[in-house]
Amino acid sequence: MRVVGSRHVGVVVAVPPGTVYAWVRDPRNLPRWAAGVGDRIEERDGRWLVPGGPLGEIEIRFVPENAWGVLDHEVVLPSGEVAYNPLRVVPHPLGAEIVFSVRRAPAATDAEFERDVAAVVADLERLRGLLEVTPRPGPPA
Repeated sequence: MRVVGSRHVGVVVAVPPGTVYAWVRDPRNLPRWAAGVGDRIEERDGRWLVPGGPLGEIEIRFVPENAWGVLDHEVVLPSGEVAYNPLRVVPHPLGAEIVFSVRRAPAATDAEFERDVAAVVADLERLRGLLEVTPRPGPPA
């Protein structure tokens, strides 16, 4: 049996951790930095849904707001399968570090896993670019 591992990737942003946490926690900002989400997200009956993606409609559920910088979230696929995504914002001497744990799917090849890691790194770099502009970007209108 293959051991399924994770790789932790992160970026340091020159922004206070509380500001980073609040901005990343707002699901309306996801389409601005998370390429896999697509170009829009909408709230329906208290649920955050990404309509019309290549896999169909998906739901994104964040853990409750907390004081520890934990932004873990689940992505619920149309099949009912749930992908758990650990995400943290931690204090750093230069501001904050955003750390995402990329979990390797059990059937993923080495190349597929490396592609997933590269996609997350690109998302985090895009997020850093958005957060380090002044003034801070608000949610889309």
